Amino acid sequence: MIRPLLRPLLLALATLAGLAAAPAAAERVRDLGAFQSVRSNQLTGYGIVVGLDGTGDDNFAYVMEAMRGVSTRLGLHLPPGVNPALKNAAAVIITADLPPFAKPGQRIDVTVSAIGKAKSLRGGALVVTALYGADGQIYAMAQGSLAVGGLGVSGRDGSRLTVNVPTVGRIPDGASVERGVATGFDTAELLRWNLYQADFLTAARVRDAINARYPGVATIEDAVTLALALPAGADSRAGIMADIEMMDIRPAESAARVVVNSRTGTVVISSAVRLAPAAISHGSMVVRIDENPMVVQPAPFGNGRTALEQSSDVSVEEFGGTVAHFEPGASLAEVVDALNLLGATPADLVAILEALKQAGSLKAEMVVL
Repeated sequence: MIRPLLRPLLLALATLAGLAAAPAAAERVRDLGAFQSVRSNQLTGYGIVVGLDGTGDDNFAYVMEAMRGVSTRLGLHLPPGVNPALKNAAAVIITADLPPFAKPGQRIDVTVSAIGKAKSLRGGALVVTALYGADGQIYAMAQGSLAVGGLGVSGRDGSRLTVNVPTVGRIPDGASVERGVATGFDTAELLRWNLYQADFLTAARVRDAINARYPGVATIEDAVTLALALPAGADSRAGIMADIEMMDIRPAESAARVVVNSRTGTVVISSAVRLAPAAISHGSMVVRIDENPMVVQPAPFGNGRTALEQSSDVSVEEFGGTVAHFEPGASLAEVVDALNLLGATPADLVAILEALKQAGSLKAEMVVL
């Protein structure tokens, strides 16, 4: 009988086993990798959110410095040593992704996160802030009202109620692109395409498919990268790149791998996992110790004292102990059947797989989280 906790896990493994019997389906090239120069770039900035309803940073030093900078730009100079004690403002970090081929004037979304002791950013507005790239150059300017999905309230007695995360908000189309990033895809001598996961067989199949349509264009540099010698010019290259991305490729079967999370008992087994000849015996043992202390009374008119005498009952109960035998090259479906026979719990399954790996019978990479 399958134990209740193991039933969902075995069902998932059985599903994977059924998928393993079918050949790998064809996938588009664009789902297997991407062109090296066509990627997004991360932007960051430091700014201040104002207009909060008393949920700001109050005496946070970074807010003071940010407010002094904002005030100076607006022509208002605060005297040295003056603490404005702003509870309606909060220091924030702004992050955004600059899409490939983004042009000046286009809008992008930004995420705003508090870095101080602000309780909530709900109702606040971001003051115009420059967003920098990794090279230290300004690529966008952000400003606008925040959309915050969470809320936080507190009472005078110190009680608080928080829903979601009120210290993080978003501004849809909150930044205007000021500078684009040159990709060089139209002028580079070689255009490189990278697999998301390194695999020589998949890279070879992609190369062969490209060369079958465009002879001599693609060459393999390593297990990830293909170098494409395409005609120069954005118009001609864009058409060929679009055609390549829509090609159907049958990728190589994924590597045999077992991922184990020993803290939660979660186990994921890939369809390529096979077992060498092995026999597994699994059983459960319960050791029970019952303490039954007894009160011992002295004889009447004696000179003794009442005492407590310890009495322990120790018992050991063992059940299960079923032995499962694996033939050479046992598949995932046979592993599921054997685990069903053993009646192992998720925690037992982790121990069984680790033991098989130590014995050399598990023909797969094992990743323990």
